[in-house]
Amino acid sequence: MILSKKRWQVERPDATLVQALQNDLQLSAIAAKILAARGCETTAEAESLLNMTEANIHDPFLMHGMAEAVARIEQALENGEKILVYGDYDADGVTSTTVMLHVLLDLGADVSFKIPNRFIHGYGPHEALFREASEDGVQLIITVDNGISGIEPIRVAKELGMDVIVTDHHEPGEELPPADIILHPRIPEGQYPFGELAGVGVAFKLAHALYGELPSHLIEFVAIGTVADLVPLVDENRYLVKRGIQEMRRSLSPWVQAMCDIASTEQTKITEETIGFYFGPRLNAVGRLGEAAPGVELLMAEDNAKATALAKKLNACNTERKDIVKSITDEAIALIEADEKIGNSLVLVVAGEGWNAGVVGIVASRLVELYYRPTIVLSLDPEKGIAKGSARSIEGFHLYNELAKNRDILPHFGGHPMAAGMTLSLEHVDELRTRLDAQARACLTEEQLTPVVHIDIPLSIDEISADAIEEISTLGPFGTDFPKPVYVLEDVEIASMRKIGAGENHIKMEITNGYDKLDSVGFNKGHLHDELTYGIKVSFIGDLQINEWQGRKKAQFMIEDVQTTEWQLFDIRGIRQTARWLNTVPKDVARFIAFRPETMTYYQSLIGAPITLVDPALSNIEQSDYIVLLDLPHNVQKLEDVLQKTAPSRIYAHFYMPDSQYFSGLPTREQFAWYYKFLKNRPAFPLDMHIADLAKHTGWPLDTLKFMTQVFFELDFVKMESGLTTVNVNAPKQALTEAPSYKQRSEQIEMEQKLVYAPYIELKQWFDERLTSADE
Repeated sequence: MILSKKRWQVERPDATLVQALQNDLQLSAIAAKILAARGCETTAEAESLLNMTEANIHDPFLMHGMAEAVARIEQALENGEKILVYGDYDADGVTSTTVMLHVLLDLGADVSFKIPNRFIHGYGPHEALFREASEDGVQLIITVDNGISGIEPIRVAKELGMDVIVTDHHEPGEELPPADIILHPRIPEGQYPFGELAGVGVAFKLAHALYGELPSHLIEFVAIGTVADLVPLVDENRYLVKRGIQEMRRSLSPWVQAMCDIASTEQTKITEETIGFYFGPRLNAVGRLGEAAPGVELLMAEDNAKATALAKKLNACNTERKDIVKSITDEAIALIEADEKIGNSLVLVVAGEGWNAGVVGIVASRLVELYYRPTIVLSLDPEKGIAKGSARSIEGFHLYNELAKNRDILPHFGGHPMAAGMTLSLEHVDELRTRLDAQARACLTEEQLTPVVHIDIPLSIDEISADAIEEISTLGPFGTDFPKPVYVLEDVEIASMRKIGAGENHIKMEITNGYDKLDSVGFNKGHLHDELTYGIKVSFIGDLQINEWQGRKKAQFMIEDVQTTEWQLFDIRGIRQTARWLNTVPKDVARFIAFRPETMTYYQSLIGAPITLVDPALSNIEQSDYIVLLDLPHNVQKLEDVLQKTAPSRIYAHFYMPDSQYFSGLPTREQFAWYYKFLKNRPAFPLDMHIADLAKHTGWPLDTLKFMTQVFFELDFVKMESGLTTVNVNAPKQALTEAPSYKQRSEQIEMEQKLVYAPYIELKQWFDERLTSADE
């Protein structure tokens, strides 16, 4: 039995709908299941999603304030006014800034840009930067990906005589800033058809309106910011990202090739994952560590040399960011493990002096992955007496609402159910931990503290092929609100498995449904080789990939998690070198069981773990999930009794038998008859003196002669006095099988045949029958 550490929640798409999508759209079963699971309720809806066009792009003038914004910018262009594009330091802000710079430069504007420093200015409009802009003669500020909460700085800008156009997508507060124009997809609510644009999406709408036509050359930037900012990939976001990826694949922009080179990825194979794992993190990294301007400069670069140099700079920042994240994560883990007050809290609140505030959100995410508890990571500044940081949550703990209950000690915080940022006094850090722990204990159940994996695409092996996997890519992009599928293969069997890799820390399997087979690979899952056995039903979750080798494409399942509810038999019979089989046994949890004292003596020093010698009443045997059967008892009933008491989920069968009787077998009736006649014809025969010679004469093993003699003694057929044997001709007739020695040896041979020398499948069946009856 292997139970996952996560709760598997399997959802099954409607089978009738899946079949209809397959038939009507000529799709594979996998593609049809994905579309059904992603909310397509009709063939028409699925077809519309598969074939998005520019018609999916809404008229930018549907956004409130768009006509006024275009008029004000055109006025600035006509009058030669200085324009400042005021951005943000993350990937969405960098791409928003890039989009706005492109359109304004194309229209001949006198334009510059400014992105605040995360550590000096913080997020959003900053009064000092606006005052600098005024001194530089700026007459119009256009914010991108920020501004909706910049009430005071924008008021200052207005007092200084500058006009302000806010373009933003973040959640507005109760009070809006005193800007001249606000472009926001949710203000006023319901006017614009789609409210989930990223910041770069709003900037793109303004660019669209200014150009008078769709600026396809800017869509690649929209794709980056939209994916990186984790906004829903539905409606026009979906089209923008899909089209943006297509544009990137064929783009001649220097930044594209430079980023592909630095990330070691092929331009023609760019996907949403390329953006999410390679491009986005590098654009974010510069703003996390310092000035974000190099990100804009890279995207605006017009020659390859400059783009390459800037890409290398971003890459170096990303490497440094990774190192910082690892260092802080290691320190945070050490604090959690060392301090019970921190480690035992249901909400982890960890803090460190000098921790980089730009990466604590990433650290919080890592800790949630590790401990699966709501987590706050704070950077302490003793000089200012404040703690500043980020939080990440789990399902069931509404982070914003729970933080809001502590406004008296949290003067500055913001966020949503799963993530938040905050600033508080150093003296209130411990108090916040105590309060949040109490709040979590009041609302989180044990089940909610177990990580959940949502599985929405159950598959059968016969549905999986290289063609079907290639078709899946046409359903993308995958992301927020249109997540990448998580596949499950249920109740399949293992046809073969082996460890792979230099350190044998990976595993390769063939999985079968009894007819079809599927190659499967589990990276860093080599341990499964010692935890899974053949002949049981196993379920796997993971991803699908194509393995291409010498021009041949083959489907492959990438294992992420595994579980089986069946008990397992591990066959370690006949392995003489103890170290070879002992390495496959989890010694810390397994119970080693011996039936014979000599076995216990033999293995005590070799195993280095306690061995239970079964006592006659089985009083020292109790329930054990994992048992190692070192040898066999003298009768099979004793083993059956042990199985009933232990009720194991794993059995390691070794069955060490130095005195095996199986190959010696039982003497034949003819051998017994000859031996009886031999003794009868030789009254007072000195057997002890001549038994070895007799063995040589007959060619029988000496042990066989001794066994036959013991049977005769037990049945009173032969007596011995003073070393001389005499046949008792008056002994009552009895079957040889009545002799205790004969019975024991017969049982021993039968037991060895069934348990020691039987094929694996027969041994498994024998145990199956006993364990099943024990459950009834």
